[in-house]
Amino acid sequence: MAFPSDLDIAQAATLKPLGDIAEQMGIGPHLLEPHGDDVAKIRLEAIDELASRPRAKYVVVSAVTPTPLGEGKTTTTVGLGQAMRHVGRKATIAIRQPSMGPTFGIKGGAAGGGYSQVVPMEILNLHLTGDFHAVTAAHNMLSALLDNHLHQGNASGLELSDITWRRVIDVNDRALRNIVVGLGSKADGVTRQTGFDITAASEVMAVLALTSSLTDLRQRLSRIVVGYTRTGDAVTAEEIGGAGAMAVMLREALKPNLMQTYENTPVLVHAGPFGNIAHGNSSVVADLIGIRSGDFLITEAGFGADMGAERFFNIKCRSSGLTPDAAVMVATVRALKAHSGKHRLVAGKAIPEAMLAENPDEVHAGGANLRKQVENIQLHGVTPVIAINAFPSDHESEHQAIREIAADLGVRVAVCTHFADGVDYSPAASRHLDTYERNGFGHLPVCIAKTHLSISSDPSLKGAPTGWRLPVREVRASVGAGFVYPICGEMRTMPGLGGTPAAFRIDVADDGRIVGLS
Repeated sequence: MAFPSDLDIAQAATLKPLGDIAEQMGIGPHLLEPHGDDVAKIRLEAIDELASRPRAKYVVVSAVTPTPLGEGKTTTTVGLGQAMRHVGRKATIAIRQPSMGPTFGIKGGAAGGGYSQVVPMEILNLHLTGDFHAVTAAHNMLSALLDNHLHQGNASGLELSDITWRRVIDVNDRALRNIVVGLGSKADGVTRQTGFDITAASEVMAVLALTSSLTDLRQRLSRIVVGYTRTGDAVTAEEIGGAGAMAVMLREALKPNLMQTYENTPVLVHAGPFGNIAHGNSSVVADLIGIRSGDFLITEAGFGADMGAERFFNIKCRSSGLTPDAAVMVATVRALKAHSGKHRLVAGKAIPEAMLAENPDEVHAGGANLRKQVENIQLHGVTPVIAINAFPSDHESEHQAIREIAADLGVRVAVCTHFADGVDYSPAASRHLDTYERNGFGHLPVCIAKTHLSISSDPSLKGAPTGWRLPVREVRASVGAGFVYPICGEMRTMPGLGGTPAAFRIDVADDGRIVGLS
């Protein structure tokens, strides 16, 4: 008998009323704003109302460098949260909202999987409460005001070639990476080259995730830099009159979304910054609520520990003031085999047969990546527990190989069934950094935008490569969010679709059920 699909499992789940889920967290019905039967917004007043409750243990879930197959970090996060109830403890889970670009592309949804997922998974993966659309609209409102500012005389003196603010859309669309606007008559605006990024890469999304209150949101939006004058002076969203309208458009989106797992564990779903471009973590306001809602708050950080976890410690925790008590490092046999450099994985393609053969030596060979990612967590003062996300194709000897690596590292391990290299700056990147320094942005932390498929910027370099250099193509400043992000190698801020995107199989049945979502 075939194992049921994630969607089949999710649609068979028995959901509890969200009022009951909120009650587990100590949240009264007066703080809930229902969006249908299965999702509710939580009012920000919950932060103050819960402030006198005990602080939960704060756990971050990270991973080895992932493969195109995905290693099950969200599934592990959800499974860990559900497991707490089985040992008599209360947990709340905090995750990001999936972007519909990857959902309809290759990756698919991000609700977890099997019996460890957030439900209803189709609602989570498709629109949810419209937060992504609010971010898209607020971002593009600023874009429209910027082009109108140019059309009305450009009082700020913006240099057309130094306008950094682009447009966004929550779709993978390579044709929009570079565009020309203002074509037509003089009344149609100033002609200039610009482009689109995906919404999850928007600075507005990063601002939403890092802000702690409506007042903080308004202040961060005001600091967003849209471009520079001929003399290199920064021009902000406040100066062109856009920050207030953006705050209004994001007011409802600032409230976290409450859902539940297959086993009715509370889940806070909020914000969705990409982990390979932005800081890749769910929202600060969700954590400020979740940290007072039970015994454990379990959150995940995007991609490997060199990416989302590093940003969790150095960017998110800096904004929230929270400090993690523990970390979990998700590892899989197939990921470590991939990092041995002996197999080629292609997104959307089946796992090579040779990779399924029992081979603990390959696990040891790829273990360099696990060792490095454990070190990355330890550098921040936390020793992780390695969680082996088991697959039916694994062999016990391969799990044992990971246990041996863990023993060498002196860290605990459990099977779950449920750098210092050179940097090469392009001339453009060097100019960007000089401009940011002159404008007083030199104190901002750095958020590296690079491939998530390798510790390096080259996705073909597996394991823990050494001797590589980091090529910085350009550097962008997310001043409102509070960081600068160097874009390294061939990293793109607007994904493209493959030859057979997931959108081909996603449909709606005659009875209204979503089908084909994975």
